[in-house]
Amino acid sequence: MDEYSRFVDWDKMDSSLQSQDVKELTCPELPELKQLARQGYWAKNHSLRAKVYHKLLSNIPCRTVTPDANVYRDIVVKIIGKRSGSSLPLPEFVDDTLVPTYCLNAEGIGAVRKIILCIANQFPDISFCPALPSVVALLLHYSKDEAECFEQVCRILACNDPSKRLIDQTFLAFESSCMTFGDLANKYCQAAHKLMVAVSEDVLEVYSDWQRWLFGELPMVYVARVFDVLLVEGYKVLYRVALALLKFFRKVRGGQPMKSDSIQQDIRMFVRDIAKSVPPEKLLEKAFAVRLFSRKEIQLLQMANEKALQQKGITVKQKSIASPRRQNVHLAVHAENFKSEIVSVKEMRDIWSWIPERFALCQPLLLFTTSEHGCSLSRFYSHSEGHEPTLLLIKTTAKEVCGAYLSTDWSERRRGGSTLSFFGTGECFVFRLKPEVERYEWVIIKHPELAKPGSETENHTSPSSSTLSSGSAPSHSSDHLSPFLSARHFKLPSKTASMFMAGSSECIIIGGGDGQALYLDADLNHGRTSHCNTFNNQPLCSESFQISLLEVWGFLDTMNG
Repeated sequence: MDEYSRFVDWDKMDSSLQSQDVKELTCPELPELKQLARQGYWAKNHSLRAKVYHKLLSNIPCRTVTPDANVYRDIVVKIIGKRSGSSLPLPEFVDDTLVPTYCLNAEGIGAVRKIILCIANQFPDISFCPALPSVVALLLHYSKDEAECFEQVCRILACNDPSKRLIDQTFLAFESSCMTFGDLANKYCQAAHKLMVAVSEDVLEVYSDWQRWLFGELPMVYVARVFDVLLVEGYKVLYRVALALLKFFRKVRGGQPMKSDSIQQDIRMFVRDIAKSVPPEKLLEKAFAVRLFSRKEIQLLQMANEKALQQKGITVKQKSIASPRRQNVHLAVHAENFKSEIVSVKEMRDIWSWIPERFALCQPLLLFTTSEHGCSLSRFYSHSEGHEPTLLLIKTTAKEVCGAYLSTDWSERRRGGSTLSFFGTGECFVFRLKPEVERYEWVIIKHPELAKPGSETENHTSPSSSTLSSGSAPSHSSDHLSPFLSARHFKLPSKTASMFMAGSSECIIIGGGDGQALYLDADLNHGRTSHCNTFNNQPLCSESFQISLLEVWGFLDTMNG
């Protein structure tokens, strides 16, 4: 047994991990270190992994005064006394019913609770940290004693570099991470997201489990592999792995009858038993195959979600009632107070499941309808301006139904003066509800030829010159952010705004995804679409169509009145 085996029950562990002959790890450059972590280089030897963890954790930039092993030795007797570790109640910022044992022996199981209580004593600013028991239990495997484990966990908690954040420590951070994961799942796991919408009344309630999948249900061997990469690459890794779990759940369990009363329980069971279907290597391979946003972009999205929660007063966990995350879609789009001449309640609920989480807290509010306000583009603008975001719904005389989620206030169109100028963000998208439901990813409209009714090129422009799919977006330099979020929300230069939507006194242009684009003329009676045949999808609607009805919906923040 090596010096790091004190808390390990080797009868429950794969003992071969302790004896595999692996070379000592020197200090490689970060790219090489990333590769080694992803490949599981130090996962092959228990002692080597312990040494690598110590090295990585010692390099975390921390607050000037960070509790160390000596502090633990000074306070543990005062805080714990003679009480048995296994019976110690945990602080409210963790879930006392969800404390993984990870093949720890009896001493290790008791040590987890002792260490958490001492951490609570030293970090009074922690208000919500559901991942902490898992992190402590895992690091006990690779610590010589309790004091050393305490010091390593404290370094994670005391990190003062926002770009190296490893675990959430407040309810606001945790709650916004759930919303952010929901946004990412909506974009990168559309098939799985569609399944969640179909079988769950509250999608975010399902996604709020995402950290539990990683730090509560995932077997220890998998958690350790995730932690290997987390220490090297940071928080973004957690999103990647959770998205991979969601993809595998849909692939393995999709189409099968549910094994429990809820999709939440089914996913938990799947993750718990993941070894039956997906080895750790395949899970990480899938995780890093996701072409995720950059770290900076994810931070912006997290900031936007935090801001939305703060504005609604959701900053602390409610003790007596369930935490108010995304409104249950059946409450947000209620049959009694929702009336549309274009879509049904069920169809609006489907649309609501696609919008960013921070706006799904709101209820739909009808702003403009041609049946009441007439077919006037000026009245369209006057009723829509001042609202951000908005939802456009169109029904054609051929009974087709399509629309667009528009992230930016239509008043932005004035910035270009009399010139037709494009604006909007990468959160915009277009969709079709009839004859078939289809949501299209965002692309940039690079040329406004579509706005010219007589243009010979409007339906023949090559895909490479007229559109850019989100899957082939150019790489971003460190100072050029993706237009995923509205530039003005973060005081960013206007050049970061995408070219998704445009409006003038003569027309409206909306650039959809996968080569789709929509043009509406000034009288709001006629429209046409541009469809890039390079993409394997159906057109948004007829190439040329007559509008039967058009509606614009805003988002009513019921929590703020």
